[in-house]
Amino acid sequence: MARPRMFEEGRAVEAAMRAFWTSGYDGTSTAELCEATGLGRSSIYNAFASKHELFEKALARYMEIKTGGLIETLEDTGRTVRERLRAVLESAAEADDAEPLGCLVVNSMVEVAPRDPGIAEMLERDKRRRLDALRAAIETGMSSGEIDAGKDAAVLAEFVTATVGGIRVAARGGAGRATLLAVAATAMDAI
Repeated sequence: MARPRMFEEGRAVEAAMRAFWTSGYDGTSTAELCEATGLGRSSIYNAFASKHELFEKALARYMEIKTGGLIETLEDTGRTVRERLRAVLESAAEADDAEPLGCLVVNSMVEVAPRDPGIAEMLERDKRRRLDALRAAIETGMSSGEIDAGKDAAVLAEFVTATVGGIRVAARGGAGRATLLAVAATAMDAI
């Protein structure tokens, strides 16, 4: 009979997510994963089979949280479309102080995706979800007259995605909140 797991997998995945978010895939050692999750090496490998599998689960969890939050914001019909887009941009600029700086998705696109087709596909699916939600919100704003209907909704969705990623990279590079909020405001002027 198999021994029952003595830990909660969701908490271990969230802890690993933070470790990978902070140090990247290559920069996070198994020892650091053990420390972050509170699990021993054998428990990690018994539960997740490999560092890569744990990374996949951690990245999926990150996308679930971040992309889910973005979609929820964009579908909030209690606000105008411009208010929703501003909230998306400002949330990138005003990241929670308890979270690591930067973006696990952006970091993974640069570090892991070029050599890992499975991760590249995960990231592409997540990007498509974000772009589809942004495009739909922008098209709604065009229909209501909030956004210039002469603009290209797909291009604006790409622009917002690139700006959010850029804000997160700038934050990781040391840019202050005032600078990041100014970038968000400038992006809103362009929409």
